[in-house]
Amino acid sequence: MIKRILILGSAGLLASGCMLTPAGTSEHQDRLDGAGAPYQEPFAQRTLPEVPSPASWQDVLHRAFLANGELESAYHQWRASAQRIGIASYWPNASVMFGFEYMFSRESMKAWDRTTISAGFDPAISLKLPSKVKKSGEAALEEARAAGHRFETAKFNLQRRVLSAYLDLVLTEEKIRIQQENLFLLKLMWDTAASRVQAGAPQQDLLKAQIQYQSAENALRTLESDAKALRASLNSMMARDPHAPLILPGGLPQARQVASDDAALIALGVDRNPELAELARQVAGQEDAMELAKMMYLPDFSPSASITGSVSRSVGAMLMLPTNLPVIRREIDAARAMLQAMESARRQLAHDRAGEFVATLYAMRNAERQAAVSEKQILPSAQQALASSRQAYSTGAIGFDELLESQRMLLEVRTMIAESRIGREKFLAELEALAGVDIETLETSQAIATASAKSASGGTNHD
Repeated sequence: MIKRILILGSAGLLASGCMLTPAGTSEHQDRLDGAGAPYQEPFAQRTLPEVPSPASWQDVLHRAFLANGELESAYHQWRASAQRIGIASYWPNASVMFGFEYMFSRESMKAWDRTTISAGFDPAISLKLPSKVKKSGEAALEEARAAGHRFETAKFNLQRRVLSAYLDLVLTEEKIRIQQENLFLLKLMWDTAASRVQAGAPQQDLLKAQIQYQSAENALRTLESDAKALRASLNSMMARDPHAPLILPGGLPQARQVASDDAALIALGVDRNPELAELARQVAGQEDAMELAKMMYLPDFSPSASITGSVSRSVGAMLMLPTNLPVIRREIDAARAMLQAMESARRQLAHDRAGEFVATLYAMRNAERQAAVSEKQILPSAQQALASSRQAYSTGAIGFDELLESQRMLLEVRTMIAESRIGREKFLAELEALAGVDIETLETSQAIATASAKSASGGTNHD
């Protein structure tokens, strides 16, 4: 009989446990599962994709996403936050306690009538009202969503760093190619100067040509050393051996296309910024925390039941009334102050990120302009000036200094074009990190129009 009562009592109390998870938990879990697909197996058991030769920026970025430890750490922190939703939402929040008493007496009583069996919740932990538990779950969900946006921030920051390192290597290799061509031309100039010296020209022209050639050769060796360092750094971002070969396509990469409507892009950048989205979730979570602090005015309770053989049966409950009212008021004031602090930080961050986005967008457009002007107008003139100078020098019409100046000007123009084009791509990577969106996946007309409409109406959608 006692055994049956214990079994039935345990089953009934345990069955009453449930998850009071808030709305949106399932959708959030789907996002978490989708983002965690690359991390299902331990790192040592994963097969990372090989880096092809030549390696495009897409190849390098894909490998870095799968191999980077900081990004994976941000995901697991997000996953840990998601688990806390179930912890905060579980009810009853107190453990079940069973009691057994047996009364020793000289009275002629049956053993069953001497036995008292009781059941209740841990008296050291008050049983919260379901509404309090549900509100705790809502606060935990907002924190998990904020962790998800931190993962997005980590993803775009990694993307910006990898693309910046890749583009720096591309620029350095382009400078190497320019310098190699410069060396070739300087060698021709050296030979021309030697021929002229033999014909009676001043010896100093030959010495100048020699110095220029040796200086350019030293600059080339420095660039080659810089390329090795950049290649080692980029390999480390992909979890590869620093000395592993990494061959890039020859020449500068093709410019990635961006929508021409700058105003709409600015609206998109502010609306989708992952840091702002994270703060928005933290603000929502703090609002739940303030509501939870107000619920401290509501009493907690602890029900219990007992049976003493065939003599008596009883049920009861302890009600815990909040008597520390000054403490509760301070908890509410503290939560309200924290909420106001978060709202102020979010407002300022929105201004900061908007200003940063606009400044970066203008810098990118200026780099586009500089590259276009240099390629279409300045470069042809510099090439023509060098050709004319070489012809004039061979006939003795100009001196060696004028020839060197024409050669140096052409070198500077070609370098400026490369720096402008690479700078433009780096600014674009910065815009992607600020906007929290990949330009290639953005359906320009529809997505930007939607972002503009949201910005105009003050609406956001961060989850």
